[in-house]
This record gives sequence, C-alpha cells and structure tokens, in this order.
Amino acid sequence: MTERYADREFPGTYLFDGAMAKKGYALNKMCYSFNEQQARDEFNADPEAYCNKYRLTDTQKKAIFDKDIIGLLREGGSIYYLAKYAGLLKLNMQDIGALQTGMSVDEFKDMLVKNARGEV
Repeated sequence: MTERYADREFPGTYLFDGAMAKKGYALNKMCYSFNEQQARDEFNADPEAYCNKYRLTDTQKKAIFDKDIIGLLREGGSIYYLAKYAGLLKLNMQDIGALQTGMSVDEFKDMLVKNARGEV
C-alpha cells in the first residue's frame, strides 16, 4: 500500500497502486484479451493452457480456476480488466459489488437504489 493511503482502510476494496499493477500485469493482460471472441474461445477450451500462455502465478491460476474474483483483486487484478473475466462467468458489476461488500446481490442492488435516492 502506498504511504498516501497507509493509514486508511477501505473495507471490501483492494488499493490498486503501482505495486499491485506490477503484481497483476500478466493477469490483467490476459483479462484484456477477453475483448476478443477468439481469446474467450481459447480460454474456455483450455483455461490452464491459456493461463500458462500469459504466465500467471500459481496463486492467480488457482483464483481463476476457483472463480475467485476477490482473490484475483488481491493478486493485482484491476476491476476494469477483471470485469472481462467476470463476463465469462456470467457475472456483472452488481454481482462483483455484492461479493466485495458481503451482501447478497439483491441487498447490494437495494443499497445502490437507496444511495441514488439519497436515503443512505
């Protein structure tokens, strides 16, 4: 964590700073590739080979195989690129937000609506 945020906590989030960007470079590069249908097809055909092609760490590969979005955030995944992977799992941003907050998807959606109305 950078000095700038060393004294602050952001529950349910993982600070994406330079160190995390470096840690997750290969993971994020792989997730970016999912913009292309050919890449999605190749991944779906053999996820392990596709992860090896991008030289993911063992921990990153385990999180991919376990479909562990939070684990991928901890391993340097940028939420913007992980959204591409989440799409392969048929997850959307509300699903990810629910995972990050520990809420159900419906609870998370209700919270978003209440925030939009200024009720929270």
